[in-house]
Amino acid sequence: MLTHERGAKVECYSSLEQWIAAGQRLNPSLVVLCQSGRTKAEAISEVEHLTRLSPQIGDCPAVVLSDNEDPDIIVQMLGKNVRGYVPTSLSINVALHAIDLARAGGVFVPASSLVAAHRAPEATVAPKTNGLFTARQAAVVEALRRGKANKIIAYELKMRESTVKVHVRNIMKKLHATNRTEVAFMANRLLNGEELAG
Repeated sequence: MLTHERGAKVECYSSLEQWIAAGQRLNPSLVVLCQSGRTKAEAISEVEHLTRLSPQIGDCPAVVLSDNEDPDIIVQMLGKNVRGYVPTSLSINVALHAIDLARAGGVFVPASSLVAAHRAPEATVAPKTNGLFTARQAAVVEALRRGKANKIIAYELKMRESTVKVHVRNIMKKLHATNRTEVAFMANRLLNGEELAG
């Protein structure tokens, strides 16, 4: 345990399970979940687990730190008592202010993600991908198929280059691809209705 410069006592655990096993302090003022590298399903599941703990920990607000800036997941998180959604691309100073806002009863979401969602082209996921990608990921896949660099993709899709990198990483995971060329090749096969090897 340590005391943060803002006067809050901070306890760190590697997982919710470890926190529970340690006999977590009742009624914490805030829980911060670091969800970098988690899939959308894993991230939602963890927040739902925290919600189920509410009889033990009280009506405790949560802040999520994540490298996923997908507006869909942000909206889902806000519906589950998450009072702050802080992308890892933000500076430490902004992240701390976002956490302060949530502790004070406010809500923080990254404006850049909401603006990007508003500006996103009305692209729909190609039916042949069976919903494998979100609309934003599908737009990034299309740009990768055309051989565009991250900086160009970011400019054209009105998002940060760091967000493009996160999308590319998530797309590669979904396709089990090791590089961008494989992503383009596999995406072409999907769009041509071919099955990908499992």
